[in-house]
Parts: sequence; structure tokens; C-alpha cells
Amino acid sequence: MNHTTGRVAIISKRLWERPQDVEAVAGLRACRPGPMRQGVSAVATAGEDPLFDRATAFAGAKKLSLLTIWPAPIRLSALDRAGRPLGYAVDGLAPAPRQPEDRVLVDAAVAGLIAAAPPGEFRLAADFDPNDPRLVWLDPYDRRRISLARALDIAGDILRHRAKTARRSFVVGVTRWKRPAVRAFLDGPNGPPVFLRDPDKAASRARAGRGRMVTWASRDAAAAERAAQRAGAPLARLEDGFLRSVGLGAAFIEALSLVLDDTGIYYDPSAPSDLETLLRDAEISPELAARAAALRRRLVAENVTKYNVGVDAARVVPEGRTGVLVPGQVEDDASILRGAGTVRTNRDLLAAVRRRRPDAFIVYKPHPDVVAGYRRGAAPPQDLGLADAVVVEGSIAALYPQCSALETMTSLSGFEALLRGLSVTTHGAPFYAGWGLTEDLAPHPRRGVSRTLDELVAATLVLYPLYRDPVSGLPCGPETALDRLLAARARAMTWRGAAAARLRHAYALTRHRMLGPIARRLP
Repeated sequence: MNHTTGRVAIISKRLWERPQDVEAVAGLRACRPGPMRQGVSAVATAGEDPLFDRATAFAGAKKLSLLTIWPAPIRLSALDRAGRPLGYAVDGLAPAPRQPEDRVLVDAAVAGLIAAAPPGEFRLAADFDPNDPRLVWLDPYDRRRISLARALDIAGDILRHRAKTARRSFVVGVTRWKRPAVRAFLDGPNGPPVFLRDPDKAASRARAGRGRMVTWASRDAAAAERAAQRAGAPLARLEDGFLRSVGLGAAFIEALSLVLDDTGIYYDPSAPSDLETLLRDAEISPELAARAAALRRRLVAENVTKYNVGVDAARVVPEGRTGVLVPGQVEDDASILRGAGTVRTNRDLLAAVRRRRPDAFIVYKPHPDVVAGYRRGAAPPQDLGLADAVVVEGSIAALYPQCSALETMTSLSGFEALLRGLSVTTHGAPFYAGWGLTEDLAPHPRRGVSRTLDELVAATLVLYPLYRDPVSGLPCGPETALDRLLAARARAMTWRGAAAARLRHAYALTRHRMLGPIARRLP
């Protein structure tokens, strides 16, 4: 943080635990007062603080500016408990030049927060004036100054998360290594999740406690569905989100985002999902679409993908050739089992693309889980002749700019390609197909609503997933998750990060091959 010359002396029992906040508000280095302290130009205290009179007397005797810091008129209980309020009202602060807030837009955003907030999670002062010059808004995650618009977006992200997790969760089908992260994600207003082995017990307790049963969507969800139906308990499905991590989930890397779906799951087109309902029915405001557009541009500029593995690959598509990217998939993955059409293997996909595009330069990128040896789906060597190039190493992000089109069964790579302006053909029914943005070779009877790319991004990356900041432990939005992903990717590129990745891969490979059957039987 850049500070102007001078220091601000904190005389407050309430504020001394938050020196970073005082520094952000005052733009000065924080310190304690003292007879030999040099360079103090202001005093900060809190309204109604036990030391308020002492602070006032000290500022008057030394002829210093006095900053009196009060709670902001918008407060979230989750942030107050964490000691990271969304902002402050500050008496004595020199007003900074800024554009006046659009009262209509602010009122609409605040009305959305009120509608989204569970009981007790949101407080709004009756005299809130968005143009009050005393108001300073702070990012809860890094404590920098932010705009009111950004503060309202953050508040919406947190309140959606708290509303989504308001019912207490009784969880089955989550492996032991995932439970700490799942516990943190699902710790809601009515308590942390309870992990159980028996689906019937989970369903019974969910109904008795007016909670919900939760199961990992791709792990024996049918047993959980039957138990929930017998008990008459609501059931939600849990799965990794789309901005997940730096490293593979199969290598036991915790996720930065999860999806919690009350009606289905995004990769299963046999039934509606919360994401499909959002895309079909939700009103995406121009402000939300603009936020999604900014997020999309940043994702593309930073070459971010779901797993962010591998380094940039050398150019493989010759100049003058039309590159078509074919991402391999894990053939026993739930998205293939539930969402693929007549083309259900990587070999069949390559053959179909070659028939459709005999003159194209086809680039095949095997799935990183398959390359690492964790999962099934390696195309036989003789079938790889259907492709002009097979890129095993490196990041798929480096291949997108070399190609003008992508063909896939159900891979998330199709969504990532849409973000980058490629034409996308789907042979199955992924979540991003059927909205007028892709060439679809499989039917999508429930869809058919036309969506813009940024509306797709808004629903898929802003409204649908849950995000959690690993630094503060707080719910967050995709922008903060992206900040953390980029920081983790930078660490992974150091020699220490590379060494840790090699050790993690060795452990994961051993566990998948030797300990996996045992681990899956453990509670």
C-alpha cells in the first residue's frame, strides 16, 4: 500500500487490532502514540471508544488531525465476526474527489442484498446515503480501498453463499481428504456440516433437523437419492467448481470453488440443474453482464483454466492451417457417462472430427488426469494417427490461440474456448450447449433460450458456484478466487513449488494405484 508522508497514531482499544484498516482509511502508517514518536500527523479513534476522550485531548494538545471511525451503514454479520468489516464512516477525513453514485443503481443493488440475505446476516442503516463523503469501503480479503460498486458486489457474493448454506448439511459420499474444505464451504448460519457414512441416517437427520442431505454428485449419488426420497428429505449435490485450483483434484489439491446444486448437477442433462434454471429463467442485469465481461477478459488475459497445470507449449499448428483442438476426457467420468451422446470415447471423438474436417490440422490434448496416470481414457497409439499433433505436456491455454475451433463431447474446455472466441462444436450435452453459442450435434430439448456470452459467464462463474478465500476463510466471489489462483500459480512456478508438485504427484500416483481401493472403503 502506498502511504503519504506521516503517521497516524491509534488511540483506541477497538482499532488497535485493525491497524491495516486504519492505514487504508487514513493513507498513513499506523503507530502507537508516544513522547518520542516522530512524524505523527493524525490521530485515529473509534466512535464511543473508551479512549475517545484521551484521543481527542492528545490530538488537540499536539494540533493533529482527528479521525473518528464509525461502523459503515452496510454491515454483514459474516464480516463483522471475522473482524473484516466492509467499510467505515470517518469523521475528519479529507474528502477525496469521486463521481457521484447513481442512486437508482445503488437502490436496486441494495434491494437485491436485502432479498438475498438470510435472517440476521445483513444490516442497513436507515439513513444510508451512498454519496456520504465520510464513507470508505474496504475489500474484506486484502483490506484495500474499493468502490461502493465493488463493495456491493462482494456483499452479494457473501450473502448468496450464506443463503445457499443456510440449511444445515448432512453429508455422505465425500472422501476424507475433501472434508476439511467441504466443512469450510458448507459452514452456514445454522452450523457446520455433519459427515455420515449411512445415507439413510443422513436423510433422517436432515429431515428431523430441517436441514438438507448433501452428496458428492459423481460418487454413488443414486444411493443418496433413494435415501432422501424414502425419508422425504431435500437433497443437494456437490461438485468441483469451474475455477478450481492450481493442480489436479486427483492429486488431492483442495478446491477454491464448489457447486452446491439443489435440483440436479450441471453435467447431467437428464434433469434440470440450478445452472440450467439460471440460464433459462434468470434476469441478468446489464451491471452483472458488465462484471462478467470484465471477469472474462481477465481470465483470457491471464490464461486461466480449471486446473492451471503445465507450462506454455510451443506452437504446433503450422501457419496457414486451420487448427481444431480436440480435448481428451476421462472416459469413466460422470460428465461422459451422463452427458455424452453417441460419441462416448476419445477415439470415437477423434474419428468424428476427422470425418467432419478432413483438411483441418487436428490437435489432440489428452486429459491431465489421464496423462498423470490417475484416471482412464488414454486413446490407443494407433488411434492417435487421427490427429495431426498430440500435445501431452504443457497447458491447454497455450493451444487456444493456435486454433479457430474446438470439438468436444462434454469437456469444460469448450466453455474455456468460448471465452476466447473459438467456435465450439459439442457432440454431447455440456452445460454451455443449447444457448445459441455453440454448434450442437446432440439435442437439448429443455434449452433453446438465446444467451449472450457474458450472460453465460455471469450465470456460470458468478451466480452458480460457491467460492472461498483460502487466506481469510471467508466466502468470496470469482474475482478474489482468481487473485488467489494467480498467486498460487506464481508460487508453483518457483523451484520450491515444482519440487512440491513432484512429491505430490508421487504420493497421488501411489495412492490411486495401491491405496485407492482401501481409501474408498474408509469412513
